[in-house]
Amino acid sequence: MSSERERTYHHGDLRRVILDAALDVIATNGPGALSLRDLARRAGVSHAAPAHHFKDRAGLLTAVAAEGYALFADALTAAPDLRERGVAYVRFAATHPAHFQVMFQPDLHRTDDPDLLAARARATEALRAGVADLPPAGRGEDDRLAGLAAWSLAHGFATLLLSGNLTDAVEGRDPEAVFRSLTGLIFTPEGRAGD
Repeated sequence: MSSERERTYHHGDLRRVILDAALDVIATNGPGALSLRDLARRAGVSHAAPAHHFKDRAGLLTAVAAEGYALFADALTAAPDLRERGVAYVRFAATHPAHFQVMFQPDLHRTDDPDLLAARARATEALRAGVADLPPAGRGEDDRLAGLAAWSLAHGFATLLLSGNLTDAVEGRDPEAVFRSLTGLIFTPEGRAGD
């Protein structure tokens, strides 16, 4: 077998290589720049190889979203309280910008994929558990609205941070510390975790 053929067909964990290349493309140029042909070229494999693992572009983006939600759920679950889950949310967005971009754009992936649904359910449960842990006075009369407020704050802050819109507001401070301060503007002192 020629070395070209070995390079093409004996790649090791090709699925991971393609996912990593896709994450690089998305982080640099956004999901719109993603092409299975380009990923195959980057991985040094035939243009059909990515399709073998992901079928098509939507399949690849579904795998990115499912992996993102699984990592996200792990990060949220590891946080001890709602405030720190918000910090974990912001940290996840900053350290996994490609995953974050794809996860929250359902038009990019297959929203009925079982792996994606399971990972997203774990992440949702971790967020809900953080709200449920607040004392009643800290979450108001409606747990769902308290959850929406917490999610809006974390997601909005993370999105603004990733898009560079918080540079002046953060003024060189640690974004995680700024986010912790913001939580005090939404939740009452009795309900703030960690106080």
